[in-house]
Amino acid sequence: MPLTKHTVYPGRGLGMWAFWLHRLTGLAIAAYLLMHILVISTVVGGAGSFDAAMKFLKAPIFILLELGLLATILIHGLNGARIVLFDLGRGVKRQKEIFIALMVIAIIPFVIAFVIALPHILT
Repeated sequence: MPLTKHTVYPGRGLGMWAFWLHRLTGLAIAAYLLMHILVISTVVGGAGSFDAAMKFLKAPIFILLELGLLATILIHGLNGARIVLFDLGRGVKRQKEIFIALMVIAIIPFVIAFVIALPHILT
């Protein structure tokens, strides 16, 4: 078997990026879930406590973080759908093209959300 760039340096291709991206976005979503539970638990302190938390979370930085969450969910979800396709034996020989296409598709709802969120970020 001839040596290629990928046999000498395994893990440098797009497939490895997809692998790590899927794992990291999964961890980010799990971390978000824990933070979300903590914020929602402020309702135990009463309506005033919850309202104060919600007012704090309307700051532009949190809107940017929500856009990051959306990007994370889009990447993780679409990459997960790609993995399911491969598990079903579909598109295995076109993994790179499918990954690129799904990431381009992910850009569309992200840009729409960004345009909607921009006025809230700038205020």
